[in-house]
Amino acid sequence: MTHSYSGPTNLKLGLCDAVSQRKQLIVYCPSFVAAMPEEPSTKRQRCEGIVVMMNGLPGAMGHEVSQECIRRGFTLAPVAMTGPGMPADCEVTEGSTKVKVRLVGSGDAAGQRAALEEMKKAHGDKLVIIDFTHPTAVNPNANLYNSVGVPFVMGTTGGDRDALMKVTKESGVYAVIAPNMAKQIVALQATMATMARDYPGAFSGYTLEVTESHQKTKADTSGTAKAMVGSFNDLGVAYEVDQIKMLRDEKSQIEFGVPSSSLNGHAFHTYTLSSSDGSTEFQFKHNVAGRQIYAEGVADAVAFLASKVAERSEQKLFNMIDILRAGAMR
Repeated sequence: MTHSYSGPTNLKLGLCDAVSQRKQLIVYCPSFVAAMPEEPSTKRQRCEGIVVMMNGLPGAMGHEVSQECIRRGFTLAPVAMTGPGMPADCEVTEGSTKVKVRLVGSGDAAGQRAALEEMKKAHGDKLVIIDFTHPTAVNPNANLYNSVGVPFVMGTTGGDRDALMKVTKESGVYAVIAPNMAKQIVALQATMATMARDYPGAFSGYTLEVTESHQKTKADTSGTAKAMVGSFNDLGVAYEVDQIKMLRDEKSQIEFGVPSSSLNGHAFHTYTLSSSDGSTEFQFKHNVAGRQIYAEGVADAVAFLASKVAERSEQKLFNMIDILRAGAMR
C-alpha cells in the first residue's frame, strides 16, 4: 500500500491519498462513516453459534475460507455442495480441529436441495452459506439458496449478475454479493467510484490498458477489474470490459511479476491511463499473492450477515462496501 512519484507527469498510486505538489495531481479517497468499533466480547457473542456451509470445497479457496471461519469460532457444516467430478468427501484441518465434510455434486440436484434443507432444519437462522464454486454455478446455486431461504455470501464471480441480484432481492433472503472480498481493494473500488461521481469526465481523452492475472483455474475475467472499468468509463475513458487482458499461462504471469510460489493462488491487477500525447501516465495497481486477504473478508461478511439476520434488518441485500461502512471488518 505505497505510492511513489517518478517525475512530474508519471504517478503510481496505491490505496491512499496521493498528491503531487508539482503538478497538483490528486487522487481523492472518501471518508467512510463507520460505526464505533465493537468490544471483543460483543463480537464473540455475535459470532456464537454461526454455522457455515462452505460450498466450493474441496477447492483451494474453499479450504482457505473454511480455515479462517474455524479460526473465527464458526462451526463448519459437515456437508457442502460441489461441482462435477469431485470426491465424495474431504477433510478441513485448522490447528487441532479436523472436520470431515460430505460433498454433494452438482449432478445430484435433489441431493443438494436435501442437504441444504437438512442444514436449515438443524441450524435455522444461524446457518450461512458461502459460495466459491464456478461461474456456471452462480445462478443455479443462488436460485436454490433463495428458494430454500438460507442467507448466503456469494464470492463466486461470473454468471448473470443482473438475474442474480433480481432473484435475491425478490426472494427476501439475506445475502452479501460482491466480486471482491478484500477490504482494502473494496476501499479502492469505492474511492474510484466516488472520484467518478465527483469528477465525471476527468480523464476524457485518455487511453486505458487493463491487465489482470489469476491462477489458471479461474475461468472468467476478474470481477474487480470489470467494476474498476465502470468507474474509468464514468471518468470519461472509452473502454470495454472485453478489452481486459487476462493472463492465465505461467510464462506471462511470471513476466507480469507474479512470484512463482503464488502461481496457484494470486490476483494481480494493473490499470494504466495514458494521455493522448503520451506525456502523462497514471497507473493503479493492486497485487495479492495468496488467498488469506479474501478469506478474512469472507469471514467478516459472514459475521455481518448473521448480525443482520439476528436484528431482522429491513435491508437484506448487501455488498462489501456496506460492511466497510458499518465498521464490521476486522
